[in-house]
Amino acid sequence: MTPLKNKPRKGGRVRRAVVAGAVALTLSAGGATAWALDRFVAQHVEISDVSAYQASQTGTSQGTTADTTTDSAASAVTTDTSYVSDSSNINISTVTTGSGDSTVTYYVADVVLDDATTLESAFANDSFGENITETTSAIAEANNAVFAINGDYYGFRDTGIVIRNGVVFRDEGARQGLAFYRDGTVKVYDETTTTAEQLLADGVWNTLSFGPSLLDNGEVAEGIEDVEVDTNFGNHSIQGEQPRTAVGIIDENHLVFVVVDGRSPGYSAGVTMTGLAEIMQSLGATTAYNIDGGGSSTMYFNGELVNNPLGENKERGTSDILYIAE
Repeated sequence: MTPLKNKPRKGGRVRRAVVAGAVALTLSAGGATAWALDRFVAQHVEISDVSAYQASQTGTSQGTTADTTTDSAASAVTTDTSYVSDSSNINISTVTTGSGDSTVTYYVADVVLDDATTLESAFANDSFGENITETTSAIAEANNAVFAINGDYYGFRDTGIVIRNGVVFRDEGARQGLAFYRDGTVKVYDETTTTAEQLLADGVWNTLSFGPSLLDNGEVAEGIEDVEVDTNFGNHSIQGEQPRTAVGIIDENHLVFVVVDGRSPGYSAGVTMTGLAEIMQSLGATTAYNIDGGGSSTMYFNGELVNNPLGENKERGTSDILYIAE
C-alpha cells in the first residue's frame, strides 16, 4: 500500500518540545524552566520491560503470544487492503468526500475479531512512563502487528486509568474513558466513579483515556464541540477541522477504526468533532470515542503507513498503540 504524496501542513496536538519551549519563554528562568523540561520533555520510565511485567502479573509465558501469532500468520490470507486469519478479519478502505479545499480524506479499518483479546496494546520502547515515544510503525513492527493505530498518548499525562492487556498500570481516574471487555463489549465510562481494580474484576482488557465520547446509542453526542482536553498544563482546545483518530463499536467483537487526515486543502481539510461523529455514525457504529489526533493520527497495515500523517509520509512519535498481531 503506497503512502499518499500530498503534503498538508504540519501540526496537531501540542508536542512536548513545543509546550516546553513556550513555557520556557513565558515563565521565569531557573526552576520554572527546569520543571517544564522535566515535565514535558524528560523521559520518566516507571517500568522498563513491560512485556516481562505483564507476564509476571498474569502468570503467562512471554513466548505464548509469539507462538500463537506465528500459527495464525501461517494460515492468514493478506491483500493490499485486507487480512483474514483464524482470529481476525480486517478490511481497509479509503473514503474521499467533498471537493476543492473542502475535500476530506479518511481511512477506515473494519475489524471483526474471534476473541476480544486479539486487540492488544503496546507501549513505546516496551516501557511505561511519561514522555516515552516511538512512531506507531516502530511500535507495531516490534510487536509483529499486521494492523495498528495510534493510542491515547497516555504518556502525555499523569492521570487517567490505564489498563493494558489485562494489567493495571495507572489508577488516577480523571475523565471519560473507553473500556474494552474480554467478552467483546466496549463501553464509555466515567473514570472518576470506579477504580482500575474494579474494572479488571469486571472483565476489562484494555482502556483508553482521552475522549470525548462521540455517539450515544448511535446518535451524535451533545456538547462535543465544547470539549477541551486536559494536558496537565491547562486545557487544550481540540475543536475545528483537525486530523482525527476514532474507535467505533458496531457489535460485540466488531469494531471500526477511523483515521482522518487534515490541514491540507485539496487533499484533506480534516473534520470537526461533530464531523467525526457523523463519520462513525455512517459506518454503523452505535458507540464511538475520540482518541489522540493531529500529527499523531496514524494507521498502519501490513508493514506500511495507510494514511499520510503530517503530510510528509512521516510519523510523529506517540506513547502507545492498539494493534492486531499477525
